[in-house]
Amino acid sequence: MAGDGAEEEDEEGDMPPQPNGLLPGKEAERGSPAAGADAGALPEAQAMLPSPGSGVARAAPRLSWRRLPVLAVFSLYSLVNAFQWIQYSILSSVFVRFYGAPHSRVDWLSMVYMVAYVPLILPATWLLDTRGLRLTALLGSGLNCLGAWLKCASARPDLYPLTLLAQTVCAVAQVFILGLPSRVAAVWFGPREVSTACAVAVLGNQLGTAIGFLLPPVLVPNTVDDTDLMGHNISIMFYGTAAVSTLLFLLTFVVFDEKPKFPPSQAQAVLQDIPPEDYSYKQSIINLFRNIPFVLLLISYGMMTGAFYSISTLLNQMIVTYYVGEEVNAGRIGLTLVVAGMVGSIICGLWLDYTKTYKQTTLIVYILSFVGMIIFTFTLDIGHLVIVFVTGGVLGFFMTGYLPLGFEFAVEITYPESEGTSSGLLNASAQIFGIFFTLVQGKLITDYGPRAGNLFLCAWMLIGIILTALIKSDLRRQTINSGILNTDVKAVPVDSPTEHEKNNTELKYQSESAL
Repeated sequence: MAGDGAEEEDEEGDMPPQPNGLLPGKEAERGSPAAGADAGALPEAQAMLPSPGSGVARAAPRLSWRRLPVLAVFSLYSLVNAFQWIQYSILSSVFVRFYGAPHSRVDWLSMVYMVAYVPLILPATWLLDTRGLRLTALLGSGLNCLGAWLKCASARPDLYPLTLLAQTVCAVAQVFILGLPSRVAAVWFGPREVSTACAVAVLGNQLGTAIGFLLPPVLVPNTVDDTDLMGHNISIMFYGTAAVSTLLFLLTFVVFDEKPKFPPSQAQAVLQDIPPEDYSYKQSIINLFRNIPFVLLLISYGMMTGAFYSISTLLNQMIVTYYVGEEVNAGRIGLTLVVAGMVGSIICGLWLDYTKTYKQTTLIVYILSFVGMIIFTFTLDIGHLVIVFVTGGVLGFFMTGYLPLGFEFAVEITYPESEGTSSGLLNASAQIFGIFFTLVQGKLITDYGPRAGNLFLCAWMLIGIILTALIKSDLRRQTINSGILNTDVKAVPVDSPTEHEKNNTELKYQSESAL
């Protein structure tokens, strides 16, 4: 196996991962490792595939040029969705005055993203697994576009309910977006670039948050004495977002295919060989919650990412508490935090592709995020914004850089379960912790000041470090890619979830030709 030897913790007594959510009894029908003594004697990677002598011809994995446009379009509409999430909270004082609403109601324009995600994530991942990547991508991009246009009609002081509705539509769009980075990377990219591709897909969302910190304070200055001008500026921001969202929806329709013609890796070849009728979404969920390392990661990831959501939502309030009238610099500090995290994401993705040291990297980044949070907490009130910029950048580099690590680590320890399902559950955990952290930290900031709220997050991050240290590193996907790479077993592509009958005919023809 590629990577650090410490990662290789598989033992002969460990049960190999079951096929991707297969219904009970289907493993035997497909000749799984549990089907017989001969299969059990084979390495796990080979036991999950038809044997080379079975007569089934398989095409060698290859990379499609289309993977780059797919990744670019996904990253861009994810960017716009993240921008729409943060644009209210970074202008909280502006929208409080414009809509005549208290801070708590404006905070809900951000928290609705978290609230909507939790009940909708299971239906969304079911749709992804049963209807495919293209439909899920179109729903995410289309709802994002619809929400942006609804916001254009809400730029009046008496239309807070409409802007809340519009933000709710964008929040629903997010459900079809946040779980896709690891799925897009796995379906379209090879084993030597999959972690980097996932990091780039996550980076699009982070870049949207960064632009959301920077651009809205410039487009909508706090013109306290001129509500009409404030409404005009808000309209410009909303219409610009809607125009970009519409363009990206059209590009999604043109660019996004279900999957490449040929699988990019042996791990994908294994999954594409499983007939859709053998798949059970319910069984896949059960398998994930029986996977103790994944459950530990689920909780620790939720704590870290929920803390990031809370800090992003309440950053404006924290900064203006100590630096009155510095809304623009609050946005710039948020930008610094996220841009540093983007750099961290790319570096971590490249590092994982090179070393495959998933647990070690995840734990180290978690610890450094905790240290960065401590430093940020105790330097926030010293009166020098330059220092806050630096400490915010350090915090962002590690905290935001952790996000793709969690996705990729989850895919490795849960393979061959669906990447969309594991990522979706991670994000659901993050939203639940994010809601809890935002409400409690917001109350602590109001009653006791920003330091109390930040120390509250530090305590939870310390618990997350302990849980991460307890995760057993069982790199199942890497085992498949490493174990089969030098064999003659090759894969036949499945063009889409709805074309299994067509591919059955193709397989039969190829088998007869081989004989």
